[in-house]
Amino acid sequence: MARILLLFLPGLVAVCSGSGVFMDRLASKKLCADDECVYTISLARVQEDYNAPDCRFINIKKGQQIYIYSKLVKENEAGEFWAGSVYGDKQAEMGIVGYFPSSLVKEQHVYQEATKEVPTTDIDFFCE
Repeated sequence: MARILLLFLPGLVAVCSGSGVFMDRLASKKLCADDECVYTISLARVQEDYNAPDCRFINIKKGQQIYIYSKLVKENEAGEFWAGSVYGDKQAEMGIVGYFPSSLVKEQHVYQEATKEVPTTDIDFFCE
């Protein structure tokens, strides 16, 4: 049985790793509504278009609504980025999650305050 497992293990690791890549971290900490960062913080409306520079980010267009899940803690000269899901007019845009500059959105409704400071992990900046 152990020999069979050893034969399949390399294939399993290859399947699990997929074609994703871990990108550089944008920050070492983030603010969330809860310790696991699963609850929605707020609903925001996009004020200006933004084209994502890489796979960590999302394209946003003026007028779209975004549910905010975390807010990266600004470090040094870095910009302030938030993570959220875009809800646009097109079905393909439903639920795309990624980062965007916080200066391009206006919060419309706060569901829960982002009071929990949580360390970011490599998975926060993983791209498929």
